[in-house]
Amino acid sequence: MELTPVAEATRIILENTINYGSEQVPFHTANRRVLAEPLLADRDFPPFDRVTMDGIAIRWQSYEQGQRAFRIESTQTAGETQHTLNDPNACIEVMTGASLPIHTDAVIKYEDLDLRDGIAHLRTTVREGQNVHYRGEDRVAGKPVIEANALMGPPEIAIAASVGAVQIAVKKLPSVVIITSGDELVAVDQNPLPHQIRSSNVHCIAALLKEYQIRVDFIHIPDDLSATQQAIQAALTQYDVLILCGGVSQGKKDFIPKALQAEGVEKYFHKLSQQPGNPFWFGRRENSIVFALPGNPVSSFLCARRYFIPWLRKCLGLIPMNNVYACLSDDYVYNSPLTYFLQVQLFQEGATLMARPLTGHGSGDFSNLVDTQAFLELPKEKNEFRKGEIFPIWRYDYLI
Repeated sequence: MELTPVAEATRIILENTINYGSEQVPFHTANRRVLAEPLLADRDFPPFDRVTMDGIAIRWQSYEQGQRAFRIESTQTAGETQHTLNDPNACIEVMTGASLPIHTDAVIKYEDLDLRDGIAHLRTTVREGQNVHYRGEDRVAGKPVIEANALMGPPEIAIAASVGAVQIAVKKLPSVVIITSGDELVAVDQNPLPHQIRSSNVHCIAALLKEYQIRVDFIHIPDDLSATQQAIQAALTQYDVLILCGGVSQGKKDFIPKALQAEGVEKYFHKLSQQPGNPFWFGRRENSIVFALPGNPVSSFLCARRYFIPWLRKCLGLIPMNNVYACLSDDYVYNSPLTYFLQVQLFQEGATLMARPLTGHGSGDFSNLVDTQAFLELPKEKNEFRKGEIFPIWRYDYLI
């Protein structure tokens, strides 16, 4: 069977993205959701000339004319109605966040003053407009404060609150089911027999998807062709995306490719020119997308991180993740004509992101993922990689 190159597989997957529309959600639940339309300022930002330092507000022209001592006329605190400076040669004490008093245009912080007997004496030079955040300086009413396709995070949630956006429009997420197969798998809360293991892939991938607020359903099917086909048939009618783990290679009980074909799912590729993660099947039936991943935990996790997450981001209108690169900290040799995804520990040397190889014991050694933070993508065109060479990485300690 011909192996599909990594770049070709990436192109095919990204050409099969789907726009799932939008929905309204309460703003405070929108963390890690994608904004579907611009969020507009309901008034100027800031909405008034705002004081940015505790101190005094003066008329700058009085300072320019030589005055260096100012009688304190009143005190303006945040939340109070705007005061007015009546005596142009006096000042008003002001607190951070307060409205700039009328007839004043400069604020001097307390650290630059001597206060004696109700008089503020200057100990520094003064610029017109200093320590003043002018109305509309950040955003003008009616203009976007956050553009569409932005990934919502804590700052964006705060902005939504500040403009009174109780409900906001976000991109709908696809419905996803993760289907595992294999008679050797038992539930997490069961005690496995010597020839069994607890099911972990499904929870690893589910945690990855939760970074984008996707909550998945789980289905486990036995190693039986009829049961496999029935489960896939039902899932194709209920979910937008099927992620299958295991059963896609060439073993006697690897029934997934046959079942997908029987249910009319068009195969775009099966088996990649990469290691780990070679037996990866991708296809589509109308608007149902199928990612059939290898069963080995490192392989399934790699394929989900390397292919599913970029697919999802494009579906949601997010800009592609900027390529992130790291520098090999040690020489490394890989004797195979395949793209190799090397597990690495990341660390900083000055401003350089370094990658230390930590190979583990193959694609079944998922405990090694705990000690690493990324896959370093090594091209298949060479086998010897030297310390100091730079290659792209796919981080999994966090998602951008």
